[in-house]
Amino acid sequence: MENTLTGLLRRRTLTWIVAALGVSAVIFAARDNTVSHQNLLVLDAHLDTPAVLDRPGFDITMRHDAHDDYAQVDLPRMREGGLDGGFWVIYTPQGPLTEDGFAKALAHARHRNQLIDEMVATHSDLFAHATKASDAHQIAKDGKRVVFKSIENAYPLGMDITRLDEFYDKGVRMLGLVHMSNNQFADSSTDKNGPKWGGLSPLGRQLVERANALGMVIDASHAHDETLAQLMALSTTPVILSHSGAAAVFDHPRNVPDPLLVELAQRGGVIHINSLSGYLKQFQSAPQRRPALMRLYGALRQNPPQTQAEQEAFLAERRAIDAQYPPDYAAFDDVMAHIHHTLELMGVGHVGIGLDWDGGGGVEELHDVAALPKITEALALQGFDARQINQIWSGNLLRLVQLADDKRSR
Repeated sequence: MENTLTGLLRRRTLTWIVAALGVSAVIFAARDNTVSHQNLLVLDAHLDTPAVLDRPGFDITMRHDAHDDYAQVDLPRMREGGLDGGFWVIYTPQGPLTEDGFAKALAHARHRNQLIDEMVATHSDLFAHATKASDAHQIAKDGKRVVFKSIENAYPLGMDITRLDEFYDKGVRMLGLVHMSNNQFADSSTDKNGPKWGGLSPLGRQLVERANALGMVIDASHAHDETLAQLMALSTTPVILSHSGAAAVFDHPRNVPDPLLVELAQRGGVIHINSLSGYLKQFQSAPQRRPALMRLYGALRQNPPQTQAEQEAFLAERRAIDAQYPPDYAAFDDVMAHIHHTLELMGVGHVGIGLDWDGGGGVEELHDVAALPKITEALALQGFDARQINQIWSGNLLRLVQLADDKRSR
């Protein structure tokens, strides 16, 4: 791979050309190799779609629209975009570190897990659970979509780390310790009050050891830099960043500095690049937009829609906010800049894709999973061959799943 400035500019220019042309073909030539996107095993490391499954009347088998009902993943668009599946996320918002808070969070996490299970059970001819790396290949070969499970925010476990065993038994194979705020296990990169523990708490260290023993991949997305450093030193298997970015490309607390990325690669870990605009560029949206959205989604958490009419009323309010205060999206090339940088810094064996669909991800020309072939096209134009691109789309992710399972305490 070229490391010169000339080579970098040439590759980025090719990417800009792809974006400008709006290429959508899934089979295309790049230099002397031909890559078929549809022939790759395409997995995303972080699908927040279980949050959408909870909407009254939502049907994963029907086509939706990212700008109308704000759903970015469904079966028709998975097929169009060649997305074979990935890690479907059991996400729980951070709440108070109290027994009542823990109890409510645990119920919420169990409910999210149930939604995933119901999707697979209802459409068993279309989706299948995966718990091992080999499952993904067989499921895709059978023409179904791959459903791994992950936890984003370990907060629902409360002070009892043995609750993690329950979720392992239900098929969870990835654990993210923290989200937007510090919790009982670790410091977050975005807590407004700064670090609480100086990285991992004593209970957090015990949780990592338990996750290692069970055979779970440890996810450091959202973690403070010191938390990430301690996770890499403590975990007996490589750490993943399931949906993160490079601080050298855009300096945001959610993005990771180069020295930590280099260490992550040296220890066998992988960063999966996300597409949340606020982590890719400086926002130019009207200042009123964020407070308006926070009020709307705060009300949603307090009183989730129970009927399709209530859901449509919520969507109408969201569309009204977008109309009054239009969103400022990053560009496709902004995503590719993070991919380019991490590939050059860390190597092809340590970079993947986790675009944060249905959790805030999506940029111009990459608003939903139907547009995923654009990434393959850009990578091929950059000079990567089919084997390397398959590594980025799924091989690196499955390697970590396999390693975690191999080192599980029996």
